[in-house]
Amino acid sequence: MIELDEIDRRILLALARDATQSAGALGRRFGLSQPAMWRRIRRLQEAGAIKGRRLRLNAEALGFGVTVFLGVKLGRKGRASLSDFERAVSAIPEVQTVEHVLGLYDFRLRVVARDLPDFERVLRRRIMTLPGAGEVEANVLLSEERLPGPL
Repeated sequence: MIELDEIDRRILLALARDATQSAGALGRRFGLSQPAMWRRIRRLQEAGAIKGRRLRLNAEALGFGVTVFLGVKLGRKGRASLSDFERAVSAIPEVQTVEHVLGLYDFRLRVVARDLPDFERVLRRRIMTLPGAGEVEANVLLSEERLPGPL
């Protein structure tokens, strides 16, 4: 685990809000030179505190108006391993996240689709045909009040 000082915490918060900020702009904001800011950011990356920078797309603006969370319970654990299912479901473009979870279901998936008929197609033709796919529970996202942020 990395030791974080107050400036490190503020840098992480600033980058979590907007990862496109330059080291020069961050340095001016926190009273550091650009090279000093780069050293801090590089140290945070090397320590694993920063895993990468991501571009967040607006699914709705791109024509994907439905988001569904699926709980998937594997039906034939003996014939299809967890990793086989995980690898296969990760290859489906509409599946945004794949989480192996503990509880009633084995996996939790975030799936985007153009509309409900499109989601039904993805579910029936892609997800339910995967090796080991068993019971599913679908929860349609109505609204997202809080977007993922810093820890």
